[in-house]
Amino acid sequence: KDIPVANFIMHEIHCSRNIEVCRYCSESIPKSEMKNHMESEHGQVTCKCRMKIERSLLKDHEASACPLRPALCQYCDIQLVFSKLQDHEIYCGARTERCGGCGRNIMMKDLKEHPQVCG
Repeated sequence: KDIPVANFIMHEIHCSRNIEVCRYCSESIPKSEMKNHMESEHGQVTCKCRMKIERSLLKDHEASACPLRPALCQYCDIQLVFSKLQDHEIYCGARTERCGGCGRNIMMKDLKEHPQVCG
């Protein structure tokens, strides 16, 4: 932040004694809180998928990258783990449902486009 020129030298001395820049996230942290910062933000934790990850990155990992995160099938809305989603959707999308308009059995994966060709 902006420091008046008259106070700059005192401010700089104060900062060099009391403030440390985190080597991982470049945040300015009081030296007395650095150990706590390192443990709470940069300590390694193990996700349920057994991947070791920095604590501060765990929520993002669990939400968007973890193979064990919850996912919904686009065809039946059942919840399963993301790593099993693709195989399930291949199977589930191949199931058929009778069209009320033409009476043909249409695969679930084709139901969205079917009204355009249903005659």
